[in-house]
Amino acid sequence: MFLQASAEWFVRMDDYPRPPLPQPDRAATWPLKGRAEMISEQRMKSAMQEYIDAFNRVDADGIIALYADDATVEDPVGSPVKVGRAEIAKFYRMAIGTGAKLVLAAPIRASQGDSAAMAFDVQLNMPSGRAVIRVIDVMRFNDAGQFISMRAFWGHSDMEMLK
Repeated sequence: MFLQASAEWFVRMDDYPRPPLPQPDRAATWPLKGRAEMISEQRMKSAMQEYIDAFNRVDADGIIALYADDATVEDPVGSPVKVGRAEIAKFYRMAIGTGAKLVLAAPIRASQGDSAAMAFDVQLNMPSGRAVIRVIDVMRFNDAGQFISMRAFWGHSDMEMLK
């Protein structure tokens, strides 16, 4: 009854003229008001690709160099946040030490702001066999093109043992 009445209301509303929606002043608000210079989409994508490449080269220093001095890493989201290069370095040296490899699952996505995201698989050899963790990392960038934060989205349901 409610859905039918709602549908009739919408049909009747279509009989009335609608005023045009206001258009924002793009020059004042886009891409981000107050930012002197935006990092380019290509630069964000290149940094994210370098992250994957450095991890797979077993190059912890190469990964750490992508981060600003006061950056944060939350991997996975909900775990304690690692703050600063010393904690981030310790985390990546441990992660690389597992022998894991990263494989992009889709193209890296940029934004018209200061963030980019990528979906990838972490391929692991565990004592019980091969495994994969499906992850989405979201990085925020400073104007110099360094990561200022990394958040890794994955949970237990994103881990799978392979045959």
